[in-house]
Amino acid sequence: MIRVGVVGASGWADGSHLPALAALEEFEVTAVATTHQASADRVAAAHGVRHALADAGELVAHPEVDLVVVSVKASGHAAVIRAALKAGKHVVSEWPLGADADEASELTEAATAAGVVHAVVLQGHHSPSARFAADLLAEGRIGTLESVALVAEGAPWGGSRIWPNLVFGLDPAEGSNILTIMAGHFLAALERVAGPLAEVSARLPRTHDRVLVDGTQRTVPNATPSHVLLHGLLTGGATASVAVHGGNGPIQDAFLLKLVGSDATLTATPAQRGTFIHWGDWDIRIGDDALAVPDAYRTVPEGVRSGPLANIAALYQEVAQAIAGDRQPHPSFETALRHHRLLTAIERSAADGTTQEIS
Repeated sequence: MIRVGVVGASGWADGSHLPALAALEEFEVTAVATTHQASADRVAAAHGVRHALADAGELVAHPEVDLVVVSVKASGHAAVIRAALKAGKHVVSEWPLGADADEASELTEAATAAGVVHAVVLQGHHSPSARFAADLLAEGRIGTLESVALVAEGAPWGGSRIWPNLVFGLDPAEGSNILTIMAGHFLAALERVAGPLAEVSARLPRTHDRVLVDGTQRTVPNATPSHVLLHGLLTGGATASVAVHGGNGPIQDAFLLKLVGSDATLTATPAQRGTFIHWGDWDIRIGDDALAVPDAYRTVPEGVRSGPLANIAALYQEVAQAIAGDRQPHPSFETALRHHRLLTAIERSAADGTTQEIS
């Protein structure tokens, strides 16, 4: 049994990581930590967790914790991860791994030196739909891949309004915006299907220098992009075009992914309207033929509903197998670092108008 402590348990983790872990017999959540004791007590009571803490350091050092889940703001990841590595604990970090590529590189080096299992939550890597689509390409069902196009909605980032709990992300130093969060996840899903980008040429327009805090009359300065636009080449030679449009929401069409091959075209859209590409199931078609994702691609218990919960549960299954097999899971911190470097290349290209190779 792998004993888990969740840092930042009252936010995103409350409805995703905690129920995903509860559905898997390999894990037991033994501790949760938030910034306030009252919220820690609430989460612990709701999920039947023994230890409720208001100090992340106390959770990391707890003798009943083998694996630390880091689900705080991106700018706070590094401190918790460093403490967990120092304590010799395995780590699962939410995406982004760090506030920028330099921090991600430092954390990856530290995790490698610590000799622990380390993973990052990029749900698209464990999406049954993405894995099935990748296999269809590998089997040659559309011939040679020639072109990839993705159009996706990035709200609630990038619009003229911002939710009060997301105002912090308007500062680029926080590492949480339409490029890092939305495009980061979307590009990871795209690459899971079509292979990695080798080079990019990008633009990051900022439509709104100030945005309205939703539900108030207050505006705040914004230094982050409103949209993410890029063209590039995949390592396999196909072209890629990606447009992530910011907005106020609600999400409507969510995404359209088109993979043009020498023999046929594969298209993917959300099976449930308004679902991001890395979250839910896809409607997949080759030409006019609809293809259902085979049950073999769904590895989590039947009671775990599809979407982020199922994809995160699948990641934890991979982590459990990695710990048992004394290997690194996928995606690991190394995977996260590669994605951080992709985002850095996008930023550099947008800043100076050059085409950037992905290191």
